[in-house]
Amino acid sequence: MDLARVALRAARQRARERGAGRTRQSRTPALRSGARPGGRDPLKLGAAFDRLKTERGWEMPIAVGGVTGRWPEVVGPEIAQHCEPEGYDERERVLTVRCDSTAWATQLRILSPQLLVRLNGELGSGTVRLLKVKGPSGPPRTPGQWRAPGSRGPGDTYG
Repeated sequence: MDLARVALRAARQRARERGAGRTRQSRTPALRSGARPGGRDPLKLGAAFDRLKTERGWEMPIAVGGVTGRWPEVVGPEIAQHCEPEGYDERERVLTVRCDSTAWATQLRILSPQLLVRLNGELGSGTVRLLKVKGPSGPPRTPGQWRAPGSRGPGDTYG
């Protein structure tokens, strides 16, 4: 029994000499979590989404997407009934709107300065620089079954 205690004591002494009894220090103390908020703490969903938008540079398209979802509230129910947003060019900052008739397209072109002020008030200054208004689109023109060689379609007949 005494022999085992002597061997254990000798092993502990050799371990202390080699430094085995010391506690290990963290190599990166900045990554340790503590009582105060830090970069590794969990975030609320809204804060995480805002950070992701900022890191990825998604500020304007997401804002424009929010306005397209609330289109009737932004432009009014009467305009929203006849016109809907079709797309947004981030580089040029152009919002494209499609109308269901040429009369509404003309009306929206007249109202575009007021709509730009309202849209930029919702999205932030300079988000939409130009409102591109398109009228209704018809079916694609396909050549008929009978066609004269070299003809250019209805333009040949009507000038």
